[in-house]
Amino acid sequence: MQYDIAAIIQGYAQGYFLMADDSDRLGWYGSRDRTLIPLDERFRYPKSLQRVLNQERFTVAINRDFQTVVAGCSNRETTWISPELEEIYWLLYQKGYAYSFETWQGDELAGGILGIVIGGAFIGESMFYRITEGSKVAMVKLVERLRQRKFVLFDAQMMNPHLERFGAYRIGDEEHQALLKQALQRRCLLV
Repeated sequence: MQYDIAAIIQGYAQGYFLMADDSDRLGWYGSRDRTLIPLDERFRYPKSLQRVLNQERFTVAINRDFQTVVAGCSNRETTWISPELEEIYWLLYQKGYAYSFETWQGDELAGGILGIVIGGAFIGESMFYRITEGSKVAMVKLVERLRQRKFVLFDAQMMNPHLERFGAYRIGDEEHQALLKQALQRRCLLV
């Protein structure tokens, strides 16, 4: 199947995101409130995670094993990442839009975050772990990277208890659109 990558990026740039329903049909979704991961002092994490970070058990990589991260993100009981969406992520990766931000323990993939970069926006699609704390360390290191690279926005799309522990917060659509517009004016590189 052929996909119009420019149209897909345009959809994300307008604040929509792709998800598959229970029958694997892909559709565009929006939300009246969005969840953001703060890139300022509001970002936080459990003290126990600081100990893990101090131990330096994990190393960080970007796109070392993109397809395995996508597979890890979709490998759950209920998932919005259909085989078709996996294919779209692969095409976005090949065009330089989709990234996997990974943690490794030696030669073993510990966890990762799948996201799409447009301008100064990192749009988090999903995350997973194979080794305890793998995705949490990825989150901390990704926020550090986004700060260094002057990103405006880390859009996590929807709230969950895991994200709340990092200081994630909700904003309305109007505020989200304004931040997204500001982010799209930037040219930030993850790598």
